[in-house]
Amino acid sequence: MGKPRPPQKKKSSKSRAKSVLSAGGSVSKQKMNEDPSKLLEQATTELQTGQPDVALSLAQQALNSAPANSPAQLSALITVGEIYVELGDIDTGRQHFMRAVELDPNGTIPESQGGGAGKFLWLAQLSELGGRDSVQWFEKGVSSLRHTIQQLEQNPGPEEALELVEKKHKMANALCGVAEIYMTDLSWEEDAETRCETLITEAILVAPNAPEVLQTLASIRISQLRTEEAQAALTKSLALWKDLPPEDPTVPDFATRISLSRLLMEVGKELEALEVLERLILEDDQSVEAWYLGGWCLQLLAGKQQAPTDGEEADESPEVKRHASLDASREWLKQSLALYEVLQYEDERLKDHALELVSEMNKELGEEMDDDEAGEDEDNEEGWEDEEIEVESDGDHEMADS
Repeated sequence: MGKPRPPQKKKSSKSRAKSVLSAGGSVSKQKMNEDPSKLLEQATTELQTGQPDVALSLAQQALNSAPANSPAQLSALITVGEIYVELGDIDTGRQHFMRAVELDPNGTIPESQGGGAGKFLWLAQLSELGGRDSVQWFEKGVSSLRHTIQQLEQNPGPEEALELVEKKHKMANALCGVAEIYMTDLSWEEDAETRCETLITEAILVAPNAPEVLQTLASIRISQLRTEEAQAALTKSLALWKDLPPEDPTVPDFATRISLSRLLMEVGKELEALEVLERLILEDDQSVEAWYLGGWCLQLLAGKQQAPTDGEEADESPEVKRHASLDASREWLKQSLALYEVLQYEDERLKDHALELVSEMNKELGEEMDDDEAGEDEDNEEGWEDEEIEVESDGDHEMADS
């Protein structure tokens, strides 16, 4: 599981948010007397349907009308913070989460009243300092979740059982978040490997069938050069959801599956990685990273003289398979580069690597003509044919005259 990243910052998010709030003045007056909880429900609905600006207006109204130090205020702070993050205004989102911490410093207020671990986990992901600061927030989140889990286990019931599974999953992910920091920002610490091992052991005990946890286990094993164990963990992670429909809640989110494809490529399971990436493209064909990884994956398959087969191509020669993979790789990478420009993607290393791979393949396959060049060549060929016909026709007339 890769460390969750906030959405890319969008242009003029602060000004857009402010304009919505000011433009919605008349709506604000009408809604101000409504129950803050109803406003937050409406805001959540708008956010889920892709209307973050409208959601912000409603959530801000709820925050303004909520009594000081009340559960309604706490809930509104969390919701407003999440919407600002969605809009790309990370700083303002972080400020709202910090205000929520002041009202619930240990996360012991029930989640139904706006408390719980959520604000700590957000602050861990949004930390400007990273490293130990992120670890501190993750640990506060884990502590809050332990408290909640203990309470749920004391009052078993159908609803509590479902919530218990969800909270354990969230706690395991938080433990994995800490482990990944010790694999990256804090990898220089003497006890980093020991801490990773302790964290992933607890995460597996809490949520043994969580795909994200198994991916983190694989990542740790890769860093330890225990490749076979990493492959086994990734195979199990993929098997948990690969045959499920996209809408099934068991299927990990898009970013987690992108991370899975990278890990599969790292341990030499390119065919499985490509299977994951093809599914991601079907869900979102505007993902620069998915197209790029698919192209890179196919290039790696070409290096092994392999190609994805549907059964009919199984008997083809290694060289034919290599050529097929290179052709497909170039197309995936060209699509990635085209989207890169259209969407103004910001990962320069991705672009440079994609261009490098395409350049290498052009040397072997030859430069591809674009559609305009191909059209000109076809027109030229038709022109030569017409000219030949005219010459032959003139010759016929001359023979007739003679």
